[in-house]
Amino acid sequence: MELNSKKFHIFVVMILRTAHKRLVFLARKFKAVAVTGPRQSGKTTLVRKVFPRLPYLNLENPDTRRFASEDPRGFLSSYPSGAILDEAQRVPELFSYLQEILDARKKTGRYILTGSNHFLLQENISQTLAGRIGYLQLLPFTSHELFESKKLPASDDVLMLKGFYPPVYAQRIPPTDWYANYIRTYVERDVRQLKNIGNLYAFERFLRLLAGRHAQELNYSALAVEAGLDVKTIQAWVGLLESSFVVFLLKPYYRNFNKSLIKRPKIYFYDSGLVCYLLGIQNKNHLRTHPLRGSIFEGMVIADIIKHIAHKGLYANSFFWRDKTGHEVDLILEMYGKTMAVEVKSAQTFQDPFLNSLKYWKKLDGKSMGYVLFGGHQSFKRTDQIQVMNWKANETLIKK
Repeated sequence: MELNSKKFHIFVVMILRTAHKRLVFLARKFKAVAVTGPRQSGKTTLVRKVFPRLPYLNLENPDTRRFASEDPRGFLSSYPSGAILDEAQRVPELFSYLQEILDARKKTGRYILTGSNHFLLQENISQTLAGRIGYLQLLPFTSHELFESKKLPASDDVLMLKGFYPPVYAQRIPPTDWYANYIRTYVERDVRQLKNIGNLYAFERFLRLLAGRHAQELNYSALAVEAGLDVKTIQAWVGLLESSFVVFLLKPYYRNFNKSLIKRPKIYFYDSGLVCYLLGIQNKNHLRTHPLRGSIFEGMVIADIIKHIAHKGLYANSFFWRDKTGHEVDLILEMYGKTMAVEVKSAQTFQDPFLNSLKYWKKLDGKSMGYVLFGGHQSFKRTDQIQVMNWKANETLIKK
């Protein structure tokens, strides 16, 4: 089912993106701005809304791409006042000529580049446009954006199933059908473009196996054995998913505290709806009893925090912490000289054991602020200086 582009554009514009302010700020400071993020995260809609007077050029279009590739100087000279260059990484020949044009004039916000693959766009920019361009990551909706637009499902289970991609909220088809098409498009377009993967069935199987490790430690060797592939291939494919904003890795916190620490990273998908689809979860009753429900919930909350940070243009180092005796903190954030330790619990009823990991952590690092984000609606502060709140209030955490 094809989505009517005009209807989709109107729908997404109704939802004010947090990244809107950051994009305007960058365009006032830099001669060009690069907006990166996964396919279907709303990049095109956002930049066209913020810069309605700039000509829009989609470099996925074969004719436009051919003109830009064969005659980059002539192509850019056709738009002397600037333009929006969608999927700019498709024509790397443009970047050297773009550098010359940007250096010739002091005007800011002339060219807005978008790209659905961070690696290719970053590689081209770092070689030619360093110091001339600002960066913004636009990821799928946050819970706050959905809440403000009155689109947030009342049930966490429904939200996990639907995920956060804008088209899911604009189409009246089941999320499973949309995600099936998304995977098919991603495999056919991006994977073939970025990696010469001959066996697409093996790649799709690898995706499903990876979803089964969502919010868990990533053991490349074990995954390689299960997938029937070598470790180097697994590492390359995980890197491909990272650069395409499908997954992200949390590295273990590096401070030792004289403890034996886990050294492997944890793997997270940015979108819970995609995880549910890959795991074959099709309805909320199935999700409620699924053994990975807690992991899916944890991933949804941590990804939501990561998206908040990205859309506001903030800078944070993100980790998890676990020692070999079983003590663990789901998320450690270092932002502007402060450290926050976050535990995520899917239960709706608060229980004192939820605090155990943070209490142990605060004995090691007493300066950290501690937070328990859970599925219940209570919000209170413990005497041990640990804040308990509903997970959808995580924007408050970022503000602090």
